[in-house]
Amino acid sequence: MDLRQLEILKAIVEAGSFTGAGDRLHVSQSAISRQILLLEQELQEPIFLRVGRKVRITPAGETLLQLSNRVLQDLKETVAVISDSKESLAGTLRLAGGMTVCLYVFPLLLKEFRRVHPNVEINVAAGVSEKFIGSIRTGSADLGLLTLPIEGSDLVTLPALREELLLVTAPHHPLSKKRKISPHDLVHQQFVLFETGSNTRRALDAFFLKEQVHPKIVMDTENVEIIKAMVAAGMGITIIPYQAVAREVRSGRFFCSRIEGHSLFRETGWVYLRSNRVPRMVQEVLALFERILPKLRLEPPLHRAIAGASRL
Repeated sequence: MDLRQLEILKAIVEAGSFTGAGDRLHVSQSAISRQILLLEQELQEPIFLRVGRKVRITPAGETLLQLSNRVLQDLKETVAVISDSKESLAGTLRLAGGMTVCLYVFPLLLKEFRRVHPNVEINVAAGVSEKFIGSIRTGSADLGLLTLPIEGSDLVTLPALREELLLVTAPHHPLSKKRKISPHDLVHQQFVLFETGSNTRRALDAFFLKEQVHPKIVMDTENVEIIKAMVAAGMGITIIPYQAVAREVRSGRFFCSRIEGHSLFRETGWVYLRSNRVPRMVQEVLALFERILPKLRLEPPLHRAIAGASRL
């Protein structure tokens, strides 16, 4: 038994006849028949039953067909991997991510990616997770770094970031003077939050419901920079990822605090279409992400204050 015979077997099944298989493989019908005869002699079992000009595969042939599919697919993937490793990466990388990811993760990641792969064109789209699931499924996005959970048996989801969510206020807000902030302190406060329907907002709504806090929401938006601007202007307070305010907290432009008795986090993960082989473009992004991960500010330092402006 050899690879050519397995290829012939598969072609016969797909074409429905020896003649059709010969046309596909550009060999004579007699050559096709000869190879199948050799296989049947080796196995001492018939592989096909001849019914007029058509053929019907036998149980022994079905078993051999499954082997053929596995071997030929493995061969195809192996050749692709070898070809990828020899060629410099080129083409277009299409990334999708939430606003916070695009502001605070992608710049570091793509700077490193461009340094390693200068010939790749990069396209980035920003928005909420739900917006990009369809893009990944249709192939208009290669992968996304999106807020979890995301369901779908046709998608691969790899948890990547666990971001702490902190209460953030302007530096002179009354809450900034409190030594500890409890859920009760949030009652009657005005909030600027991530928009309704996002996974982050759902996590916050679950927290409010559990603690029987009914926030007065003066604005909701997917844009974390708008949230920060509204909080700085005194329009309300917010709960957002620490990395979105790390720099401003250190400089004293914002106050941030954990809420006593609660650890609020959101998880972000890589999402891409499931296939037999992970594309090299995706593999390179994932590998370079691990390289820049230690540089991200996902949680505040362990000490209690940052530049006198936070109480942790």
